[in-house]
Amino acid sequence: MLGYWRTNSEYQSFVFSSLRELALIYPKALMEYKDAISKMLIFNTDPLEEIITPLYSPIGRPAEHQPEIFRSLVLMNDLQIDLNNWIDRLENNPVLRVIAGFTENDMPKLSSYYDFINRIYDMDDRPVEKDVEAKPREKLKKGEKLKPKHPGITNTIVDKIIKDEESFFNPLNRRKERFLQKIFAELAVAPSVELGLVSDNISVSGDGTCVETGASHFGIKICKCKEEGIFKCTCKRRFSDPNATWGWDSHNEHWFYGYNCYFISTYNKSEKIDLPLYFKFVEARRHDSVTAIFALREFKELYPSLNIETFISDSASDNNATYRLLDYWDINAVIALNRRNEGNFTYPPALHIDDHGVPICPGENKMVYYGFDKGRSRFKWRCPRVMGKSKPCDACSKCSPSDYGRVIYTKPSWDLRLFTKIPRGSAAWKDQMKQRTAAERVNNRILNHYGIENSKTRGKKRISFFVAIAGINVHLDAQLKFQIANKSFDFYKLFDIPNVA
Repeated sequence: MLGYWRTNSEYQSFVFSSLRELALIYPKALMEYKDAISKMLIFNTDPLEEIITPLYSPIGRPAEHQPEIFRSLVLMNDLQIDLNNWIDRLENNPVLRVIAGFTENDMPKLSSYYDFINRIYDMDDRPVEKDVEAKPREKLKKGEKLKPKHPGITNTIVDKIIKDEESFFNPLNRRKERFLQKIFAELAVAPSVELGLVSDNISVSGDGTCVETGASHFGIKICKCKEEGIFKCTCKRRFSDPNATWGWDSHNEHWFYGYNCYFISTYNKSEKIDLPLYFKFVEARRHDSVTAIFALREFKELYPSLNIETFISDSASDNNATYRLLDYWDINAVIALNRRNEGNFTYPPALHIDDHGVPICPGENKMVYYGFDKGRSRFKWRCPRVMGKSKPCDACSKCSPSDYGRVIYTKPSWDLRLFTKIPRGSAAWKDQMKQRTAAERVNNRILNHYGIENSKTRGKKRISFFVAIAGINVHLDAQLKFQIANKSFDFYKLFDIPNVA
């Protein structure tokens, strides 16, 4: 059962009184950890209690310091210290101990941290004995991704969703990471929404990234073959990360051993910040086109108050099934074309269209987009000469005699892939596509800036947990920056310190 839960206001009072006392002994300590103190003071752990209460028995020995343990993990990640060394740092550094919310004689042991993680992410990832999975020898072309294991799987999934969405996704409501995603939504994303950093109607970017596990793909030999002089045996070995698999890193063009993490992120133009909203860990060989479908559905469930206006993605999601699903959910698709997925398309006679869905006039010039007619569900395109986008040519005399110029209409129903609701190549489409790099920047901040990739963490459960912690830190950075800019948070005033800046 859960023990006494110290509220956020009680934690803040404890920090103010304790740090002021420490400042008399260590006058420079507060400035050394100014950013960390500020982030922890604005980090409200109160919503955590309601989320994790079902994970504890109503009877038995009380579990103490749960909000402090979680805050301590966020602080640990912010300072780039690994968990094994963190306990020693807290014991020997009174300032860090206070920031985390502990006193010298009342600190949880390392086992309490692991118990906390195991309860939130209830997944058995203990070492197992299995056959060695050989590293693939095939080399893919530059920029090429692994093909889906089951061709046509996206169409099968989308057909089932459109037929009966709820029954298809019911088993996913019991997914292992649901509590971790809920914690991230309530403690990181919800405060950003409240501050206006994330709007109710948003454009989101989806992108998968490779995450290498800290475990070895060779495993540990448990047989006696070596003692018998057999050095190349095919016996089972013990693997410390049993869920890791081989996948292809199309960016660095090499095979990696670990997982694929799919992020859904958004970009705030006015504040110029990138924020992660959702993440999902899958096996390394799973194609992003499959993960994107499940990720979007889980995102809609996790954030019922947020309306996705536009989904932005690279060519991994350039398949008819994804376009059909986005159209079914009334979400604009801004997805880069996969040149290897051109296909054959049939349009009305005498209508010449380029590979971006733009009609070409008789003078071989691109027609100019002139809006979407919602009543007739069609795009309007006007003469490029009349619109000042091209010079008169020989074809003009044989074209429309009207001063308004030739007009062509195209309909999205002809091809949802080419005729997207935001026309390909238009200024609006290009502006949205620029935001796709938000997901890549979020990936970089979490994996590199907050050290997830270099931490040598092993196991899907542990890696997922610390990715969530890093994502919380990304949100806290943005929230703190916003509050300082709007003068709703002033570290110097809180501790009566002269601001020499």
